[in-house]
Amino acid sequence: MKAVVTGGAGFIGSHMVDLLVSKDYEVIVIDNLANGRLDNIEHHKGKVKFVQADIGDYDISLDEYFSDVDYVFHYAALADIVPSINNPVKYHKANVDGTINVLEAAKKSKNLKKFVYAASSSCYGIPDIYPTPETSPIAPEYPYAHTKTVGEQYVMHWGQLYNMPVVSMRFFNVYGIRHRTSGTYGAVFGVFLAQLLNNKPLTIVGDGEQTRDFTYVTDVVDACYIAAQSNVTNEIFNVGSDNTYSINYLVELLGGEKKFIPKRPGEPDCTYADITKIKKVLGWTPKVSFEDGVKIMLENIEQWREAPVWDEDSIKDATKEWFECLS
Repeated sequence: MKAVVTGGAGFIGSHMVDLLVSKDYEVIVIDNLANGRLDNIEHHKGKVKFVQADIGDYDISLDEYFSDVDYVFHYAALADIVPSINNPVKYHKANVDGTINVLEAAKKSKNLKKFVYAASSSCYGIPDIYPTPETSPIAPEYPYAHTKTVGEQYVMHWGQLYNMPVVSMRFFNVYGIRHRTSGTYGAVFGVFLAQLLNNKPLTIVGDGEQTRDFTYVTDVVDACYIAAQSNVTNEIFNVGSDNTYSINYLVELLGGEKKFIPKRPGEPDCTYADITKIKKVLGWTPKVSFEDGVKIMLENIEQWREAPVWDEDSIKDATKEWFECLS
């Protein structure tokens, strides 16, 4: 079998590469290294083909890499809230134009069995229902969420119109080793682990009672693989941990001093996936408990040695536009 993994040098994508290589797939990684790092796939050197390319560039043809591909796992995207508010056009190019470009290339494959799209639970905005099912209203709060939602709409439309076998997987709060250590203030694990390493207080947003559906990265790629292997097409699935955990509980597991900072607008008090559908249709369930996942992160904490160390003042400066636009 042959698979293309866009964003395959990134956080989630590199774990997908791990899984595919373990199953003897021929793997092509397409990544512009804007967020990804070659170190993430260095252990597969000689086993995978790496192509450095920007999927959002319509002047670059991707056709040769997709001509006889069996599976496409589309992870390449720009993430984070603040940068998307500051530069929405850049995010549209990467997350919408890039998705269309990949869809058009994959459409030409004579062997395509499944196109798997990495969608985001941020499409739900601030939900009214918890756990949140796939049928909940779509109400993105900021450009990153909006562009990922539009990308999903294109995927499902291409599936319907061109009879492509597609599935969209809405990820909830993915964490794990290799999580990005650069970029504007964002993912809580990267922030906390860097702070721990530097003996700084952990900056807790609001009162810390907000909860997140933290889902370990190997569970996420396992869900994507099962969806790819199934006969199910043109469906959307939530991918979550089947639980939700408070930031205060995370801090308890990590240890360290605390520093409370203002609650941010546009963020839900809870993210919690209803995964009834994926359990029933695909037979998938998460395997890594939150406690075990946090333990793995602490065992690999040195990965965050070079990560930026945020404090109350730098966070306030970095999120200024966030507050101005969403308050």
